[in-house]
Amino acid sequence: MRSRWIRLSAPRRFIEDMLHFAAEIPTVPVQRRMVLRDVAAARVRCPDRPGWPAVFLKAFARVAADMPVLRRAYVKLPWPHLVEYPTSVASIAVEREYEGEPAVFFGRVWNPAKLPLAEVHSRIREFAEDPIEDISSFRKLLSFARLPRPLRRLGMWLGLNISRTRPGQFGTFGLTAYSSLGATSLHPLSPLSVTLTYGVVGADGAVDVRIIYDHRVMDGATVARALARLEDELTGPILYELRGEVDESENEIHQLAERAVA
Repeated sequence: MRSRWIRLSAPRRFIEDMLHFAAEIPTVPVQRRMVLRDVAAARVRCPDRPGWPAVFLKAFARVAADMPVLRRAYVKLPWPHLVEYPTSVASIAVEREYEGEPAVFFGRVWNPAKLPLAEVHSRIREFAEDPIEDISSFRKLLSFARLPRPLRRLGMWLGLNISRTRPGQFGTFGLTAYSSLGATSLHPLSPLSVTLTYGVVGADGAVDVRIIYDHRVMDGATVARALARLEDELTGPILYELRGEVDESENEIHQLAERAVA
């Protein structure tokens, strides 16, 4: 049977390299079913209606702000050890069409915990809609993927194992989801310490949320607690923001801080 030769595109070569390093990481998925009925209703009523990726991304970044283990990474230079970063950098997988075929690119959002939901949503929309050549991380991906394989593999290994440059090159956690297509990713592969994914949000607001974690960096019980904290963030501060309300607990903290300064 005759076949058609299809040359690997630049984005496909980049995915190949990422999976090469992801295959070396002992990743484990942990799942929690959440009921986000009120969050879904508030999101629909929100004038800007931020997408679910923005909602989950900011909520997880807020959890990571309180749980430093979610901002850690395993690196091998100068010898194997863990590093902990002061803030989160989210890496979002986005499907775009490139040279006539679907391709995956990765956009990064720095410290999303401190950004308004509308701003997080706006940045993700830019990754999905702006011209590819206008997005710096996409341009870097394409330039890098055009290098010979030995140079790509060396460059990616260094990027993952030099602690100072790792967040800017890859992020501290990843977000990927197919829920808009009616599907769920069971165990996405990534060289990052933590990858967040979620399924389709049902009519009753129920959704399966999954964290895939590097077992060298953290343990399953920690991730289970992180998922519980994530649900609290979604049904608490994120819900308040969608409704345009003030989170009373945070408001009390700010008032106490102001009294202390006075």
